[in-house]
Amino acid sequence: MSCMGAKAVKKTGAIVADDDLAAYCPDLVEWPTQWQYEDCDELPGRQIVECFTPFLRHLLGSNLSPKTLRLHRDNLWLLGGELIRELWETPAFRKRSIADLIATAIDDDGGPLLSHHPSEEEQRSFDSSCRKFYRFLRQHEPAIG
Repeated sequence: MSCMGAKAVKKTGAIVADDDLAAYCPDLVEWPTQWQYEDCDELPGRQIVECFTPFLRHLLGSNLSPKTLRLHRDNLWLLGGELIRELWETPAFRKRSIADLIATAIDDDGGPLLSHHPSEEEQRSFDSSCRKFYRFLRQHEPAIG
């Protein structure tokens, strides 16, 4: 599984512009510093945002309700924080690519257990967003061979 660096995602003939993404996620560039424990977390945080951005653009082009869009955005923010926490709990993960870290964190069942002990409803919502992100990554994976 890889992370795409695409600038825009086409959906039903539309291209999601940078302005639309900025309106949807006005603090996206700040996510890495919001997640970081120490300065060394900023680079992996930026790489996580790079992996999330094509999916965020895809969501914007998917005709989802504003409430659903916000929910997925907020759940991705949580996933990023959990990924940075994983880097601290398992330092060997710092030697892996961010794409590999994401690939081990999410699957058809959802995402990791949230560390802040959410309600069952919050965990289910988070898992739903992680499943959607997982399916997106699988669908947009570059062909091998």
